[in-house]
Amino acid sequence: MRIALYQPEIAGNVGAILRLSACYGVPVDIIEPCGFAFSDKRLARAGMDYAVEAEIMRHASWADFQAQRTGRLVLMTTKGAERLHDARFAPDDILLMGSEGSGVPEAVHAGVDLRIKIPLRAGFRSLNVGMAAGIALTEALRQTGGLPE
Repeated sequence: MRIALYQPEIAGNVGAILRLSACYGVPVDIIEPCGFAFSDKRLARAGMDYAVEAEIMRHASWADFQAQRTGRLVLMTTKGAERLHDARFAPDDILLMGSEGSGVPEAVHAGVDLRIKIPLRAGFRSLNVGMAAGIALTEALRQTGGLPE
């Protein structure tokens, strides 16, 4: 299982996801460009001392990420066809999170293996990307027996 962040824009969100990654032992792929310098203090503050334990792979572009990835690509999206609790995850899935402001481009959206949405109350658009990553990753690891003991 992996988390992939498509052109993230907010350092604090990436830091929180790196902390999540370290706590669960799940690698993170960061697909650049990012909307901040990777040395940003907000990244370190949000990740606290946990972020140094995260396994991070940075990719210069979507094409570079695609050339190196293995496993099924699962996009977390408000336009998802399948609800999170109905989805069936595999141990080698890559949970793809779009950028905070614009998600992923249509070509990326069309090229994934599965599109999943987290059900929300009527009138609410979306969750923070870090919160959505935490919810989705926990469910995926629960299903595949990958949660830490």
